[in-house]
Amino acid sequence: MSMQSALLAPRIFDGEAWHQDAAVIVDGEHIEAIVPRSAVPAGMAVETIETGFIAPGFIDLQVNGGGGVMLNDSRDAETIAAICAAHAQFGTTALLATLITDTPAITAEALEAGAEAERRKVPGFLGLHIEGPHLAVSRKGAHDPQLIRPMEETDLARLIAARGQVPVLLTTVATESVTPAQIRRLAEAGLVVSIGHSDAEYGDVVAAAEAGASMATHLFNAMSQIKNREPGLAGTAIALGGLSAGLVADGIHVDPITIDIALRAKKQPGRIFLVTDAMATIGTDMRQFTLNGRVIKRENGRLTLDDGTLAGADLDMISAVRFMHERIGLDLGEALRMASLYPAMAVGMDRHYGRLDRGSRSDMVVLTDDLAIASVRIGGSVVFRSATPH
Repeated sequence: MSMQSALLAPRIFDGEAWHQDAAVIVDGEHIEAIVPRSAVPAGMAVETIETGFIAPGFIDLQVNGGGGVMLNDSRDAETIAAICAAHAQFGTTALLATLITDTPAITAEALEAGAEAERRKVPGFLGLHIEGPHLAVSRKGAHDPQLIRPMEETDLARLIAARGQVPVLLTTVATESVTPAQIRRLAEAGLVVSIGHSDAEYGDVVAAAEAGASMATHLFNAMSQIKNREPGLAGTAIALGGLSAGLVADGIHVDPITIDIALRAKKQPGRIFLVTDAMATIGTDMRQFTLNGRVIKRENGRLTLDDGTLAGADLDMISAVRFMHERIGLDLGEALRMASLYPAMAVGMDRHYGRLDRGSRSDMVVLTDDLAIASVRIGGSVVFRSATPH
């Protein structure tokens, strides 16, 4: 028998609209309803949020690490749990643990770790993002060029076999290393295919999208750019309504003016959504770590290799939301959607994630009026509560 309870707040954002002086009725791991304060049933357990507001928990589709660990270094469910816990304190209630380009053996271990994390129902685990190794060396970014290679049948079969083991399996590929026929097989098997780390031209991206690719990875970064006679991957991702696109919104990876232009130009229904591309540093004070044996340094909000190449981001999701709202000037509701509803839509999980309505998961973040995290709930359970009075 379920025990319903109510969370009362001055404002509630349900993923689409705002409710004033209302309550979220929670029934275990799911939302029952949002009702006015006066409609909360008598005798129901009520927790009151005096200031601030409630919003859907954030969803991050590109998380390489956190809490001092990287999936590349430790491919097990414990590492995934540590990454999820590190990001929960910043409002992320569902994420894709991301493996950066590595060997076939390590990729296989990461896929099994994801399957085990799903069996254990690790709080905050939504699935896996396998970023590479089937990329373009010309747009390698921080990926090890010695490990980048074309997709072979064994790679494709491994991914397809793993699809049923996790709720979401996303893979980033380049058109230089993966054919439209391979993309079609992946998409038909239920994987989400994203184009990234690629010098693809318009025709290449269109062919990939027609085969089933539905996303672009970290828009403007590690991809062909908009030119006067060729839109490149960046421009094509904006122009094709069938593609969604992740965005690292830290003011370092993409200029604010470029972000503003992209938001105004993006053809729908595909949306631009926020990702952190976070590394091991999130939730720690560590100054450096290693990836594929190479040192990555943390300094002034940047993570870089010795040659200055950006290597992921020193970014958490609530900081990205604040950046979009305060620096870009985006409406708060739209900034919140970019961190919740839009990524859920991009991977086909928006019926249960990214919203607060009947039947959706009771994954919620309580925010102060100045956009600090007060508390976080996953499946109705409090997983983080700020020690700072608000």
